[in-house]
Amino acid sequence: MVRCLAIFISLAAATNLYATHYDGNIYTLSLDSGNSLSITSSLKTCGDAPSWLTFDSSTRTLYCSDHSGNETINGSLSSYSVDQNGRLTELAKTVDVGSAVHSAIYGGKHGREKYLAIAHYGGSALSTFALPLSPDKEALQVFRYKMPRPGIKPQQDAPHPHQVILDPTGDFLLVPDLGADQVRVYAIAQHSGRLNVCPSLNYTRGSGPRHGLFWKSNPSDSAQAPVTMLYTLSELGGHFNAFVVSYLPSGCLGFRETQSFVPYPGGKLPAGATPAELAIAGNSLYASIRFDQGFPPNDSIATLDHFSNGTVTFSQITSSYGTIPRTFVVNKKGTLVAIGDQDSSNVAIVRRDSESGNLGKLVANLQVGQPGQASNSSTGLSSIIWEE
Repeated sequence: MVRCLAIFISLAAATNLYATHYDGNIYTLSLDSGNSLSITSSLKTCGDAPSWLTFDSSTRTLYCSDHSGNETINGSLSSYSVDQNGRLTELAKTVDVGSAVHSAIYGGKHGREKYLAIAHYGGSALSTFALPLSPDKEALQVFRYKMPRPGIKPQQDAPHPHQVILDPTGDFLLVPDLGADQVRVYAIAQHSGRLNVCPSLNYTRGSGPRHGLFWKSNPSDSAQAPVTMLYTLSELGGHFNAFVVSYLPSGCLGFRETQSFVPYPGGKLPAGATPAELAIAGNSLYASIRFDQGFPPNDSIATLDHFSNGTVTFSQITSSYGTIPRTFVVNKKGTLVAIGDQDSSNVAIVRRDSESGNLGKLVANLQVGQPGQASNSSTGLSSIIWEE
């Protein structure tokens, strides 16, 4: 009886994470109370190249997008039920636009239906699906993007949507487009989940916006009027940008740029280095920096200080404990950061000081699948999330 109780306590203390790898697997990882990280299961699924996971904690459903395909060849979208031990059971699979790289759940207001929006990098498109997903379910909407001419950078041969961002009100959805030098803006029709096109936020040519997030001030924490900010990272231009967001009578959004700087020591990135993902926790923002080898041979995570008026300043860089940190996520407690390093194909768990926001020591590190190749962006570890 005592032994069974000890096992139960151990399982209860463990935290699950999920990782996708371009080898075709979703991996379930377990971080126990002693900070031991291990692979507990793997499932060959989600097409030829699983690239992104989105977890709905209210239904314990995991959604996986497939990176295979392009503008003319389809990929897939799959859903899974998740049990308390992190085991996955496929619920549904359907055809989607090719080359998916990110997704987000929207809707669900006042008991209404939920939806999933998916950004397709190589497919140059945004697709949406009503949830729950069912086998062979068709997309609710597909927006296919075109450009009158290529951009000024080699990576801008076509539109390349890279993320889906939901605003704080849940009424707007944004899509950074690295190829078209703009963030595309949509107003959400809550009764139907359909998206209506709004004017885009345009960037300087060659910027290549990749990822972003919203922040809304808390009036009780500041004497200033409430403010909503949009923060973005541009992969090709290497800049962090800040915008004050306004909600217009037209039913769309307005943006006023307030800051633009390179989030790196000295304000300059090493040759070939690029910002990638952006996250916020407490009074700090974090940006992954790929190809800088700031901690040879490893790349970096930049920490940015965030103030109550929406201003952001560079603070420090710390090691990503691997190469090409494609994705990272802070746990809800704000005490740990899981970093998914694509090329070295490892998951590094780093301690975070919840008061200062500083990233600290490495507490766990695990190889997941085979290492990728820096010359091939469709190899190695592709995403990591906490089960929260």
